[in-house]
Amino acid sequence: MISKYRELFNAQFTEKKYQDLKDDIASDFNYMPTFRLGETPFFISNELKSQLIEGSNEVIALIQDESFKLLTNKSLELNHKVPNEDGHTTFLAIDFGICEEDGVIIPKLIEVQGFPSLYNYQINLYEKFKNQYSFLNELTPLINNIESQEYFNILEEAICNNHSKENVILLEIEPEKQNTKIDFYYCQRDIGIPIVCVTELVKKGKQLFYKNEKGDEILVKRIYNRVIFDELDLRTDLKLNFHFSDDLDVEWAGHPNWFFRISKFILPFLKGKYFIETTLLSELKEIPKDLENYVLKPLFSFSGTGVIFHVKKEDIEAVVEKELYILQKKVNYLPIVQSPDGKVKAEVRMLCVWKKEDIAPTLLCNLVRLSRGEMIGVKFNKDKDWVGGTLGLFER
Repeated sequence: MISKYRELFNAQFTEKKYQDLKDDIASDFNYMPTFRLGETPFFISNELKSQLIEGSNEVIALIQDESFKLLTNKSLELNHKVPNEDGHTTFLAIDFGICEEDGVIIPKLIEVQGFPSLYNYQINLYEKFKNQYSFLNELTPLINNIESQEYFNILEEAICNNHSKENVILLEIEPEKQNTKIDFYYCQRDIGIPIVCVTELVKKGKQLFYKNEKGDEILVKRIYNRVIFDELDLRTDLKLNFHFSDDLDVEWAGHPNWFFRISKFILPFLKGKYFIETTLLSELKEIPKDLENYVLKPLFSFSGTGVIFHVKKEDIEAVVEKELYILQKKVNYLPIVQSPDGKVKAEVRMLCVWKKEDIAPTLLCNLVRLSRGEMIGVKFNKDKDWVGGTLGLFER
């Protein structure tokens, strides 16, 4: 069945349709994302969908374990620690490379993030693709048979937690300059919360305030956090009126501590068929002789920053803070998407939301990246090895 949809799509694809797709996205806010848009969705078979869900549930089982916080306290000691952490993460993104092992297609866990992804953009991207290819109505990017309105309801509840929309903000560093700002715009339009820069917040006692479009000072009761501390630490030019380490009277939709707890830090603890051999550098007994089969990664970087794909012995020896790096076995990404001029590799990010009172996260949607390069999603990919963002579609 999936090959049927691939053949249909490739037969209908034209450069004009691709441009029309981009123009349709740009028309919403008179803005086109700066990241590359993949020309096609990734059509996911029922078997691969089941594997992705099974692998995701195994990750979730570790995170749900009652000892998880104790297991990951070290991650906060190595980084920033923000007060008033909640019981569990609000957002969970689980990245699987679509690989080949012993001649069989299998998803392999590449990364886990306790941080928001493009939740609002992805569901709108689905609508844009359907505008160009009507047969895509037969498919869905949504998991567990939910429909679009239910998706928005779950997302809104997780972000707002029943607070008035004006008291909930999407917080980012200079949001208008971020590559992901298209997602902020859709969030503001579809959820109805304002977008606020970290420099615009004012602290009074334990409370935070921002000014609305009329210039009125509005109390912040809940923060949908999109701030990455990596970037914040580098931006010494920014003048903030508060510190994340302050004891604030505010709720977090995505408490910052979960960015560190649920990260590459937990990869060495995950064992099973969907997981890759991963070792914390500080616990490495000896440097492997076949380093060409490994990749060196910082634990807490974002978007592939600092990854060394072609590792040398000197690279490992040069790392001073070895507790902040992992050595991970490379996987064999399978070129699986049939394009008009060859096959393309894929990585699927399973997007979950964990509402405050729920006992477990809800698998909601997905994000897919397509690449012709050696490694997906890292900044050193050149134009010829393009990485394009798209979404995966399942049969209803």
